[in-house]
Amino acid sequence: MGRRNRNRQRPQQYRDDRPGGKRSRDDAGWGAGYSEIVKENKLFEHYYRELKIVPEGEFEKFMDAMREPLPATIRITGYKSHAKEILHTLKEKYFKEVQDLEVDGQKIEAPQPLSWYPDELAWHTNLSRKILRKSPLLEKFHQFLVSETESGNISRQEAVSMLPPLLLKIEPHHKILDLCAAPGSKTAQLIEMLHSDMDVPFPEGFVIANDVDNKRCYLLVHQAKRLNSPCIMVVNHDASIFPRLQFDRDGKKDVLFYDRILCDVPCSGDGTMRKNIDVWKKWTTANSLQLHGLQLRIAVRGVEQLAVGGRMVYSTCSLNPVEDEAVIAALLEKSEGALELADASADLPGLKYMPGITSWKLMTKEGHWYSDWSEVPTRRHTQIRPTMFPPTDSEKLANMKLERCLRILPHHQNTGGFFLAVLVKKDSMPWNRRLPKLHNKDANSSSEVTPAEETPAEETPTEETTAEVSPEQDSPTDIPVEAVSETPAEGNPSVPDALDLPEVKKDNVCSPPPPKKMKVFGFKEDPFVFLTEDDPIFSPIQTFYNLSPDFPKLNVLTRTREGKKRNLYMTSLELEVFFCSFCVLLQVINTGVKVWSRNNDGEHFGCAFRLAQEGVYTLCPYIRARIVNISVEDVKVLLTEDNPFLHKLSDDAHNNAKKLEMGSIVLRYLPDPQNPDAPQCAIDLCGWRGKASIRAFVSRNERLHYLRMVGLEVFRDKQGNRSDDTTEAQEGNAEDSEVQGEEGESVIEQKDTEEELNSSESNPNETKPAEST
Repeated sequence: MGRRNRNRQRPQQYRDDRPGGKRSRDDAGWGAGYSEIVKENKLFEHYYRELKIVPEGEFEKFMDAMREPLPATIRITGYKSHAKEILHTLKEKYFKEVQDLEVDGQKIEAPQPLSWYPDELAWHTNLSRKILRKSPLLEKFHQFLVSETESGNISRQEAVSMLPPLLLKIEPHHKILDLCAAPGSKTAQLIEMLHSDMDVPFPEGFVIANDVDNKRCYLLVHQAKRLNSPCIMVVNHDASIFPRLQFDRDGKKDVLFYDRILCDVPCSGDGTMRKNIDVWKKWTTANSLQLHGLQLRIAVRGVEQLAVGGRMVYSTCSLNPVEDEAVIAALLEKSEGALELADASADLPGLKYMPGITSWKLMTKEGHWYSDWSEVPTRRHTQIRPTMFPPTDSEKLANMKLERCLRILPHHQNTGGFFLAVLVKKDSMPWNRRLPKLHNKDANSSSEVTPAEETPAEETPTEETTAEVSPEQDSPTDIPVEAVSETPAEGNPSVPDALDLPEVKKDNVCSPPPPKKMKVFGFKEDPFVFLTEDDPIFSPIQTFYNLSPDFPKLNVLTRTREGKKRNLYMTSLELEVFFCSFCVLLQVINTGVKVWSRNNDGEHFGCAFRLAQEGVYTLCPYIRARIVNISVEDVKVLLTEDNPFLHKLSDDAHNNAKKLEMGSIVLRYLPDPQNPDAPQCAIDLCGWRGKASIRAFVSRNERLHYLRMVGLEVFRDKQGNRSDDTTEAQEGNAEDSEVQGEEGESVIEQKDTEEELNSSESNPNETKPAEST
């Protein structure tokens, strides 16, 4: 359909402004763009002046900092063995190149490490994101950041956003739940900490990353996939009614509790004004009043899922005590001593923060102030709730120790605004405890009376009952503790006994109606099918790669029930058990890391599956054949030339490669202590041994990453001109390899590549994350 005349639907005054009926794009009408947002909000200033969360005499500095652009901060992925190499490259090359430059009249200061982040793995500069993107002088540094971010080696993340995972004190055996995970920067940090020991490919712990927004879940998948972890599962649920998961243990029903929970709740975001300038014109106190109830429900659901002795971090990017201290105070009051605020002051040395406050008041968007619930008129009871005010009992308020909360102010360390509280669970929540039976003392009756409270509060209510409960009610027993997401399919052998539905009672009294089946919104996922140990697909793979006997076959899954299996994925054992036990209750979006991809031409060489670079570090501990050790010079040849002949490799690599049959191989570089200029970490690359040539199956960004590690830099300016440290001939080959090898497919697999690209349109596991970016 052709383009229609845009003037047809426009008012006459816009058509007649200029001779000929056309209006200049430079005028203030259509096509003129958006007017610049004025960074002023009188209501905001008035509100926070009255609350006195900013120390006396610092309010003007606080507001000036709010109006300044947020500086760029980066975090080096800590769990990868390449972290030290990237840090060395940053210090010795990129940081030296950008310091002392002047851009738009602003002198660029030398980047500095964040003092409270361990091992100098997080850095900040005085560069804003806008300058970093648009300045030609910083183009090479910007390309480096983009490339390393896509390959998962660097995360560009706001400084205060790095704090919650640090305060969780994660260990590799922890079961972790991230209740509001998207877009995923904190989730990525959790995964890194879980893999702190690189010698263990499958930690005992895992991360369940949840978000209520189906579309944002795919952005979360994209973030998590950069880290290639087999210990992450992305699910799609409302965090305030996240399913409580039961399982059978020794014939008894047990509940799954998490060791660590991150509760980074939705908030008004007034601490993000430095980067989200829309907040300046949209901010009102009504935003916090509307979100308080949801934040409290999510926090309550979090502590219900937390194991005794576990830690939960509650965080917001808001400075408003209605969203911060008010939620924590209400949670502590309902817990009746089961929760305790932990003192985190010593956990982040060098971090400047303000302690939590114990007194605050509310203001409506019309400017009316209320210091206590008793002052609120009846007509506002639906907007303002009692839990929004500080406790009136001074002794109870003192025992809460709200001063242990942390509030980060922008002007103290040139960051955004943020709030954190660390909660430790000392006992079960009072509404979840099983109460003892009560005995009737009436002499006329000796029968034992069992009150309704004997049934634990966590017994599964129906979906209708849960929906009717008000989260604002004062009694903790009124708080919903569970909502069942889906009715188990009848006769499904994978459904554990703990999920059986209640039976009709013998005294002709019907049990409560069964829970409704969960409605699935958004994209319908392909199935997750775990393979059995005797699956015929394993036999050729076992022989071809000489897999060790302890290879966990039960951890392998595919995304199709019928037809040829195109990709094989792996999860950790604990995550596999978790999925098989609770798949009927969870709407799983993604899990597993890809380890093998089908190559139809490979059947002629003994194995139809080639290795995938994403899962090479997961698989390598189990592969005992088809490994070629290479040198630094071999790495340069493989990454700058497309299909180099075998004789171009070093003598040892050449001889080893000649002994192997055609097919998929592992190209392994091991560090040489005698050569300090070479990378001091192991590198594993997926490759293909052809008839007379060899090739590395590495994506473009990973290729650039490894080239930097061996001392070569590839740079393309905005005009498309390339410059690097290789020879002119290698430039052409490397450029070809970037285009042809971007997805890591060899010449022998061109037919299979076309089929895979065609089939990927219907494969949500592959297409959805890309769409989200």
